[in-house]
Amino acid sequence: MSEKENKKGANFKVTDRRLSFDDDESSKTKDETTASSEPEVKKEEPKENKTDEKTKKEEKQDRESLPKINLVTFVLSLSSSAMFHIGEIPNPETGETKKNLPLAKQSIDIIEMLKEKTKGNLDSDEEKLLDHVLYDLRMKYVDALKS
Repeated sequence: MSEKENKKGANFKVTDRRLSFDDDESSKTKDETTASSEPEVKKEEPKENKTDEKTKKEEKQDRESLPKINLVTFVLSLSSSAMFHIGEIPNPETGETKKNLPLAKQSIDIIEMLKEKTKGNLDSDEEKLLDHVLYDLRMKYVDALKS
């Protein structure tokens, strides 16, 4: 196919189907000017059913019920992950405990890295938390290696 034929057959139309929530006159005039050269296409609004509304409400409640993210909650989350992989915390779905010591070591190493990278920027409570969490996790990790 020659380049001229390729350019001739390359006519296609792109229609923006996103919903617009602003009722600016400027946006209406912009849409009207672009639509004048092309045939008018009706925008279809998505139909929301009751399950979509219920899901949105549940997601909103989940976001509101989650704790605020800060260094303490992040470190405790990593600590819980390490405890799970050491085999100290059972799987909530099955109730079984499994050991995955390489993943436990990785979580401990991440907490250690955070401690090193934030040195001098932590308050005394955050420093104590990191020290205690690392000590406890390392002791449990060593015990898990022995058994």
